Amino acid sequence: MSITVSIIEDDAPVRQILTDWINHAKGFRCLSACDSAESALERLPHDQPGILLVDINLPGLSGIECVRRLKPMIPSTQFLMLTVYADSDHIFDALSAGASGYLLKETGYGELIASLQLVHEGGSPMTSHIARKMVQSFHQPQPETHENHGLTPRERAILELLARGDYYKEIANSLSISVHTVCTHIRRIYEKLHVRSRAQAVAKYTHSTLR
Repeated sequence: MSITVSIIEDDAPVRQILTDWINHAKGFRCLSACDSAESALERLPHDQPGILLVDINLPGLSGIECVRRLKPMIPSTQFLMLTVYADSDHIFDALSAGASGYLLKETGYGELIASLQLVHEGGSPMTSHIARKMVQSFHQPQPETHENHGLTPRERAILELLARGDYYKEIANSLSISVHTVCTHIRRIYEKLHVRSRAQAVAKYTHSTLR
């Protein structure tokens, strides 16, 4: 069965290119394409795509606000942002709203399809430039204050690997611990940060360290 993808993009030529790329990729099918957040809010709860590719800079309601409103309506859908913005505020806002990944519009065909496959498998794809931005934020001096949310050094290390997009097995190998232990740490991280997903955990913690 094909992985269904819907698109929210106001630029008609870009929307057509994305549609063609997805339909020509093995194992994928473009289910629908919307030109605004408002039309997406009407149509997509019915379409129920597996993945939603969203532009941030939309006319009217922004892509980030659209994701925030759609997420409760289609909770099984994975949201992937595709945008020209590479600044930290847009990244954190998108991830906090419920996005699972964040790519720049300069992303080519191969990387886009690979990212769609990754997000379908539960990963959090990001272009290397954006991933570096997020990882660098963890390398800034972090005083032991309430902004660390009570996280232990091991939990902060796991968050850094989550931000990099590593799978649980890769995190376990990097830290020489079991996957079960990784899951236990992540469950505690979610509880301390009051979040329900890896993207929200990474966004909330990283944003707090930059304040």
